[in-house]
This record gives sequence, structure tokens and C-alpha cells, in this order.
Amino acid sequence: MTALAWLSVAVFLGAYALIATERIHRVASALGGAGIMLAVHASDAEAAFFSPESGIDWNVIFLLLGMMVIVGVLKQTGIFEYLAIWAAKRAKGRPFRLMVLLVLITALASALLDNVTTVLLIAPVTFLVCQRLALPAVPFLLAEAMASNIGGAATLVGDPPNIIIASRSGLSFNDFLVHMAPMIVILMVVFVGLCRILFRKAFVYDPERAAGIMALDEREAIADRTLLWQSLVVLAVVMAAFVLHPVLHYEPSVVAILGAGVLVAATKVTTEQAIAEVEWPTLVFFMGLFVMVGGLVETGVIGQISQAAVGATEGRLGLTAIGLLWASAGISAIVDNIPYVATMSPIVADLVQANGGGDQAQVLWWALAFGADLGGNATAVGAAANVVIIGIAARNRTPISFWEFTRYGLVVAFVTVALVTPYLWLRYLM
Repeated sequence: MTALAWLSVAVFLGAYALIATERIHRVASALGGAGIMLAVHASDAEAAFFSPESGIDWNVIFLLLGMMVIVGVLKQTGIFEYLAIWAAKRAKGRPFRLMVLLVLITALASALLDNVTTVLLIAPVTFLVCQRLALPAVPFLLAEAMASNIGGAATLVGDPPNIIIASRSGLSFNDFLVHMAPMIVILMVVFVGLCRILFRKAFVYDPERAAGIMALDEREAIADRTLLWQSLVVLAVVMAAFVLHPVLHYEPSVVAILGAGVLVAATKVTTEQAIAEVEWPTLVFFMGLFVMVGGLVETGVIGQISQAAVGATEGRLGLTAIGLLWASAGISAIVDNIPYVATMSPIVADLVQANGGGDQAQVLWWALAFGADLGGNATAVGAAANVVIIGIAARNRTPISFWEFTRYGLVVAFVTVALVTPYLWLRYLM
């Protein structure tokens, strides 16, 4: 590698160390790292702001912004209080049952929408129901972030890396359902079992609080029924447009911004009220992270690492697929899986063609998707949903540290990727 490439690695690792140790606020660390990358010419303005491969992913930023505005309006209707009481009553106030219910809802919603939108919607419910039952919110938020990444892997629209893979490979919505969804169902069953073990200290049942919440009428929580129906109509249209992305060809970011604009314009909600719930630090953190990773892309670091990992398999399809799965999981744990997949997709496309381009060679796409989606669970910055959850937790004065997330995420990522390994081998390589 060149001297500039080594310098970009040093800048990235330094910023990452500051994020991990929390010696400096993560936003300051990300922006500082991005600034140094630009200052030393590891990247430039053209690459940082306009390049689809190495720049800020504005689709992600505006998707987040639009959905945050919609969630901010929804919050004023009382719908989250309604859902919190409803969920607690269905679980009869028992913490583990509640976590299972929230985790399954999160996974299913993430498959139909996208995992970032889902955690934006489910997190406010989680805080309210945990407050009602005097439960710690952090274990529930961690479980939901990880469930969103697992569930989102099931479909083309569920996780941003899948959209990138589909665009590059020509795979359809139904292809993802057939090849990804069956294994995701199995992984969710295993994940629920892991939750019972990993978060067992949080499952303290309080009969008095449970009885109190069972006596509540969730319908009384609705504060503005007119605004609720207006918001739900807009949200339903936005969700439908997400699902119909392969037909409508509107990017999720465009749909979210249009939905937010219509909702604010058509209701009595003021602009100030609508943007009050926007997680600006989270958006800025993402921008800095994208620029830093873009510096690694521009200097060829990520490409060289990926090619070296694949080259070590000596052209054997089975070894290449398994190596790609684990390398993708490992790298996605360190850098956000969106820019990683954007960088790796052209390499995988070449590998698929080199292996004949047939159905069996398509296993390389599934290895990339599984590795990136599931590996994103390993650390707090591995996936967009993780960063959003941490931002919401900080806003609600329930901070989640980098290592608190990572000590649970590493276990979940390792177990799920380990289970996918024999699945890929037995289904595609035998």
C-alpha cells in the first residue's frame, strides 16, 4: 500500500479507537476523522459529497431524516403509549414474553420495511413500556437492534446492503425471499433463545406493576385521533412505496422525504414540532463515518483487504464462499456494512462470472449478503440500525456504550454467521 493508504488506515483506526473508548464524543471523533481524511487528501470534496462508492450515502441520510420527522409527528398522537400498553398487556407484564413479542415484531417489520425505519418506530414504544413495568430499557433496545438486522436480511428491501447487492447482481425480490428468508426464520428462533441467556438479569417480574398495567385502557392514551389517522395514512403509503420499490423505482429516501413533507404540510403540526425529534447528532455521525470509510475506499485499502481475503481461497468456489461470508462479517463489524457492500459488489460480480455465472456461483452473492447483514450486529457501528438505536437511547438519557453493545453483539454475530456456514455449504456447494 502507498504511504497515503497507510495514513488513512491510521486516521481511521485512531478515530475508531476514540469512538470505542468514548474518550471523545462519537460525533466529534467521526467528524475529526473525516476532516483529517480530507486534509491529507485521502479523499476530496468530489468523492466525499458526490461519489456513490466512497462518499456520504445521502439516500441513508435522507431516509433517516424523513422517517424521524414522521415518527416525531406520530409521537404527538399518543400512538406509542397505546402500543406500549397493548404490548405489555399481551405479555401479561412478564419481561421475557415482552421481549419476545417486541423482537418478533421488530424482525417482521424490518423484513417488510427497512431496519432503520423499524427501530425508529419501535424504540419509543420500548421506552414507554419499560417505564411502565420498571424494566431497564437497554437490553430491550439491544435485542431490537439485532433483531432488526437479522430480520432485515430476509428481503431485498429489509437491509440497505441487500438493495445494493440486488442492483449489482440483478437478483429479484423473490430471489431474496427464496434464498435468504428460510434461514432467517431459523436464526430468529435461535436469537430468541440467545436473548433468554444474554439478557436474563433484566427479566425481573413485578406483579404489582403488571397488575397495574393490565387495568389500563390503551385507547385512552390516544391524544389526537384526527392527527393519528392522517399520520397512519401517510405512513401506510410510505410503507407501501418501500415494499413496491422494485416496481415504482422510487428510492426509499425520496419516499420518506415526500411522506414527511406531505404530513407536515397537511396537518396542524408546525415545522418546529416536526423536526424536534430529529436525531441530528446521529445524522452527522453517519456523515463523518461515510467520509472516513470513503477515504479507505479512495486509497484502495478496503479493495485490497477484500481481494486478499478472496485471493487466499485460490479460486475454489466453496472456500471462496465461506471465506467471503466470514470476511464480510468481520469487516462489516468494523466499518458500516453499506459502504463495504458497495465496495465489494464489483469484486463479487467478477468472481461470479469467473466461476461460470450459473446458479451455483450465485452462492457468492448470498455469502456477501449474509456476512454483511449479520456481521453488522457485532459492534455499535456495524449497521445503521445500531447507530440509530444508540442515538435514541442517548436522547432519552439511557446511554448505551460502544462496548456494552459490542459484548452482546459479538456473541450474536458469531453464532448466526456460524449457523449460516453449513446452510450455504449444504444448500449450494454439495
